[in-house]
Parts: sequence; C-alpha cells; structure tokens
Amino acid sequence: MNFKPVMNSPEELAAKAPRYKAVTDFMVPVNLLVSFRAEQPIREVIDTIIERGISGGPVLDDNKNLIGIISEKDCLRLMVDDAYHNLPASTRTVADYMTRKVQTLSPASDVVEAANAFLNSPVRRLPIVENGKLLGQISRRDILKAAQEIAHTSW
Repeated sequence: MNFKPVMNSPEELAAKAPRYKAVTDFMVPVNLLVSFRAEQPIREVIDTIIERGISGGPVLDDNKNLIGIISEKDCLRLMVDDAYHNLPASTRTVADYMTRKVQTLSPASDVVEAANAFLNSPVRRLPIVENGKLLGQISRRDILKAAQEIAHTSW
C-alpha cells in the first residue's frame, strides 16, 4: 500500500496562518514623538532626554524623512570624546553622534515580526517608515501590550 500525504500549497498554508495585528495599531504616531534634527546641539538633546524621561528619539530632516536615531548610549560618547579626544561638547551636534544605519519596520509589519526584530537586536525602539517618511515608532513595551491581546495558542 502506498501512502502519499496530501500537501497544502504555500497559498493554502498562508491562508490558514494566524493573523496578527499591525504594528501601526500599537505605535506612537510621529506627531506625538520627541524628534531631533541633525544640526541640533548635542547638549540640547541630552537636556531633552533627561527632562522628558525618554531614552532617545528619531532624527528627521526638514521633510520629515528619518535620517538617524539618537539614544542615551550615543550621547554617552560625548563624555569620552571630551575626556580622551579633547573634543569640546559645545561644538558637537546630533549628526556627530546619531546612529545613521537604522533598523526599521514597514507599516505592513505585524506585532510578531516586531517582537522577533526586538529579540534579534539590542534596540529598544523601532521606527515605522514608509518611503523614507517616519510614520511612528514602536517600543518593546508597546509589543508587550500587544502580546496581552493575542489569544493563547494551544498546540
């Protein structure tokens, strides 16, 4: 007796796969984010980070395109540059310290994709970008909130 299992096509498998909510359902929209400019003095950014109790933020150009991220860790380099390289803080800008190669998500990404991205990266926040424009940002905590809404799967 020959047994040949019935195999589902990739399309059939995709149709049966669970659907998760989009990252845009949980992101902080761009108009509510604290953002920075590349030419902004780094001391001003440090003051904002401390006053607002945030760990960093997106760096945008004049057209609201994402050009980088500045974080607390990036700002700590200011101390080292001053102490070891004699680079005065008064002349330094965001462009001198920001991370330019930024990991992003598209608005089509779902919360499981975002969780996977956070698990495989040390970043705390991921910008949601479409055609270079920043739409918003999602954090690890936002994804944890999304996880509370996901129905438990039984295997």
